[in-house]
Amino acid sequence: MKKILLSVAILASALTLVSCFAPKNQIKVISYNIRLSAHGGARGADGIHYWDNRRHASINMINDEKPTVFGLQEACSDQIDFLEENLPQYDYIGVGRDDGKRAGEFMAIFYDKEVVELLDGGTFWLSPTPEKVSRGWDAACIRTCTWSRMRMKATGDEFIYLNTHLDHVGAKAQEESLKLIAERIKPYIEEELPIFVTADFNCTPENPIFEPLREVMDDSREVAEETDHRGTFNGWNTVKGNVLIDHIFLRDAKAHSFRVLCDKNYGAPLISDHYPVVLEASF
Repeated sequence: MKKILLSVAILASALTLVSCFAPKNQIKVISYNIRLSAHGGARGADGIHYWDNRRHASINMINDEKPTVFGLQEACSDQIDFLEENLPQYDYIGVGRDDGKRAGEFMAIFYDKEVVELLDGGTFWLSPTPEKVSRGWDAACIRTCTWSRMRMKATGDEFIYLNTHLDHVGAKAQEESLKLIAERIKPYIEEELPIFVTADFNCTPENPIFEPLREVMDDSREVAEETDHRGTFNGWNTVKGNVLIDHIFLRDAKAHSFRVLCDKNYGAPLISDHYPVVLEASF
């Protein structure tokens, strides 16, 4: 009898330890370069793929995947308005890069209002003067990063989420932008908060510009239990080869799966010239 009671006690202790260290929060994160709308000057360049012909497909993708949070790159104000109207379960944070209000592309972060609560957030510019509208280093465009501090409503646990879009031309701007982002997340590392960074980085994984970020974060494509190395930039089906430029980095969270959403038809031949990428994780 004593042996049975001892075994039960040991088992109960083991289960208690497991429950103490088991992740309490499940999170799904999407990074999605939505491709700017005709409002942003893309109608002629995109032809049949201009925004009016694929906007419903973006809504279908979000409703199908049901992300906890998702970060957009290249979103113009009319696209933001359309998503806000047609995804009432989500709210967003972010501003236009050209004036800090509505002009230019947004690096918006959308979040499921039923699952998470926005505690704080804002936008900084990828430049030597990040607190004001500015173009950085040798960048061809003004670039921004939107940051947020959120709380999981079910548990009260907090996490940090940043979303950005690196310049497509300036090598110096790419390098310095990631140094700036790595510096900005250091205070959250000291707090031991889970951190997620999504972006169209305009760079493939082997590029040395990632070194500052890799020193403090993991590439979810590399560490996820189930992963996907398919290309993320399709160029409206004109790109040859496997171009991986959309990534999700994480810290202090466990990556369960990383996927490139390139197999499903959401109601348009292509929803963007980039495929969304999805991370499922826990912390």
